[in-house]
Amino acid sequence: MKTMLNFRLSQALLPCAAAAALMVGSVHALLAAPVHAADNVKVGLLSTLSGPGSGLGADIRDGFQLALKHTGGKLGGLPAEVIVADDQQSPDVAKQTAERLLKRDKVDFMTGLVFSNLMLAVGPTAFQNKTFYISANAGPSQYAGAQCNPYFFSASYQNDNMHEAVGQTVQDKGFKKVAIIAPNYPAGKDALTGFKRYFKGEVAMETYTALNQLDYGPELSKIRAAKPDAVYIFLPGGLGINFIKQYVAAGLSKDAVLFGPGFSADEDVIKAVGEPMLGMFNSSQWAHDMDNAANKRFVADFQKEFGRLPTLYAAQGYDAAMLMDAAVRDVKGNLDNKDAVRKALEAAKFNSVRGPFKFNKNHYPVQDYFLRVVTKDSQGRITNRTLSPIFKNHGDAYVGDCKMAAAS
Repeated sequence: MKTMLNFRLSQALLPCAAAAALMVGSVHALLAAPVHAADNVKVGLLSTLSGPGSGLGADIRDGFQLALKHTGGKLGGLPAEVIVADDQQSPDVAKQTAERLLKRDKVDFMTGLVFSNLMLAVGPTAFQNKTFYISANAGPSQYAGAQCNPYFFSASYQNDNMHEAVGQTVQDKGFKKVAIIAPNYPAGKDALTGFKRYFKGEVAMETYTALNQLDYGPELSKIRAAKPDAVYIFLPGGLGINFIKQYVAAGLSKDAVLFGPGFSADEDVIKAVGEPMLGMFNSSQWAHDMDNAANKRFVADFQKEFGRLPTLYAAQGYDAAMLMDAAVRDVKGNLDNKDAVRKALEAAKFNSVRGPFKFNKNHYPVQDYFLRVVTKDSQGRITNRTLSPIFKNHGDAYVGDCKMAAAS
């Protein structure tokens, strides 16, 4: 018997075309009968569900949906209502939609944003409303340091972390001269800052690209001229797909080893690029081959439910839901007691798909990071294989600047 999940699409107060775009990201779930607000938990899942980044938002949504299927459609024992909305990868749309989710729909939690520029646009509204935001991806440096907030929790990472891990790897492997590329937005700046924090060799080329760029001819010419022995990219989703195809086609992979964070070598990118991905090293706090019970169940059921291997984004969506589930259970459904909810979230009493997990004082994770490589598995699939730990119990560089206030 299938679990009845209460997911519904939000109709934003936007022009008709924008409202229609919301429908693109509809959640494939059965609608349950409505429940009284006092007896349920409302979640606003605002994510990128249209345009070039839509695959990333869909994976967060699907991971969250699977978690609710595993909990019987409940969070902490209370029926869960998830209102899904599309941010259209626009800060203005994200802020307007968040305001409606908070003020009209009166959600108890928010989650889902992929991009850090949108997170920085939405955060102040959620915090002022005293609504807990559980990030299933974006982890901007601002909220890790001086702007840390009792209502923000990252169930993913801090933006710099995966890039720090690759910087350490490139350093350890003895590469001396690198070219580094990222999109020109907050997470891109955090990415290259994180890489340079641990790589001590020469950065022969540092380039920021447009967030919607798909043609990398000029960047490839610069790489060829710089003659690095390694290239590091942070280009998530469609950006990475296009860059890697063009990089290999240009013959540059013969002269410079390609590295990236997990986003740039995730299952969605591998599926789109295929054979040229083989041999690419990347870092992540999660992998589908991690050997723990929660992850084995997640990976097996995700493949059964959606017909594909989960990505990092799906794993983070799943964990965000499980963190909410644990916190609501811990406070016995009393969500009006903000300080108690905060303490319950801080305790993180759930079994993460990534294994050991805890929060630092800035509400960002302290966790392990691993080196992965794209290879063929025993079934002949091109996919990631986990090689070895890079960092153990790794926090972030900004926590010392966080003076956390109380949630009240």
